[in-house]
Amino acid sequence: MIERLCIIGVGLIGGSLARALRDAGSCRHVVGASRNLDNLRLAVELGVIDSYETDLARAVAGADMVLVAVPLGAMEPVFSAIRGSLAEGSVVTDAGSAKVSVIEAAHRAFGRVPEFFVPGHPIAGTERSGVAASLPDLYRNRRVILTPLPETALEATRKVRAMWEAAGARVAEMEPVHHDEVLAATSHLPHVLAFTLVESLARLHDKAEIFEYAAGGFRDFTRIASSDPVMWRDICLANGNAIQQMIERFITDLQVLDQAVEARDGERLLQIFGDAKAARDRFVH
Repeated sequence: MIERLCIIGVGLIGGSLARALRDAGSCRHVVGASRNLDNLRLAVELGVIDSYETDLARAVAGADMVLVAVPLGAMEPVFSAIRGSLAEGSVVTDAGSAKVSVIEAAHRAFGRVPEFFVPGHPIAGTERSGVAASLPDLYRNRRVILTPLPETALEATRKVRAMWEAAGARVAEMEPVHHDEVLAATSHLPHVLAFTLVESLARLHDKAEIFEYAAGGFRDFTRIASSDPVMWRDICLANGNAIQQMIERFITDLQVLDQAVEARDGERLLQIFGDAKAARDRFVH
């Protein structure tokens, strides 16, 4: 049981966690914190949080669990703001999509990596953002990756794991650098491609007709291009090296496809598409 959960950044991710824990009866009180007063008031109206603070130091006072669910670029200022105001025994975790940058931000803010800090990343979400988009079942049977460090207290990791499991998630642990490499391939690259495709088509002279006649495949592939641009800017800056490696690899593979199309090489095209279909089918099942 979490007595007092403080969620800094009450949007889709933080709000969905609060809803899930409330439904599970695993949290007595949720306090939300951000600079957006209207969003905090809406969160109270929706029953996502019980109270709110715009001052982060006051928000974390007395909380036994703190979730920092803000864009990566805001992590260090948040850590600096709550430093010195955390209750004894409090555990701090985050929901950032790139773990190395968050760990570095915590080190700069606290002067070390605190034993009470458990880096984490819920592999769940939608293209929508804000507390109104939060869902009580967002994490059900979805993965959450924790990347605890040697400095991290085992009890802190246990508490964060228990919190996410109470929300319905399947929790795994991973080394931070490896996490960033894996997510660059499976999450960051697809988002970059979706954003780039839509932006490229939007610059065509007949873009209105293109979007008017776009079929389901286009909508399915580009759905994630409706995600928060600020969040994805920060992810690209924070995990740039790993993302760039995946972009370069994708360019190489795209050139192979381009050469097959140019040569009208049906056998090569069938092999590429067949291998891709088989891999996708294995993943789905």
